Amino acid sequence: MRHFVLFCLTLFSLEASDKMGALLFHGNCVTCHYETTERSAPSMQEVRKRYKEAFPNKPDFIKYLSEWVHDPDADKSIMQDAIAKHELMPQLAYEKDVLEEIAAYIYDTDFTKRHPFHK
Repeated sequence: MRHFVLFCLTLFSLEASDKMGALLFHGNCVTCHYETTERSAPSMQEVRKRYKEAFPNKPDFIKYLSEWVHDPDADKSIMQDAIAKHELMPQLAYEKDVLEEIAAYIYDTDFTKRHPFHK
């Protein structure tokens, strides 16, 4: 019984974390980064693809993306073409743990398929 309770708590925690990442992403990032369309910034589909190519391991992906968004630096960008087209992303006042939640959501979400908040 104790193992079942721990399993349920872990499952609930993971699901809550996924939902939090979705809420944070859709409440903040889609202002500039549309899911599949490039407008004022690269699409999230393109960002996800490029970062997963550079950092296929999820912890590395989360670490690099969240650190870069926390302190955007053109010299450390893996998307130089996007900077040339859209300019450098502005520095945003997000806490590191929030950016890690968003990065994890981006890593796990195929923006071309149905997911929470998909339109």
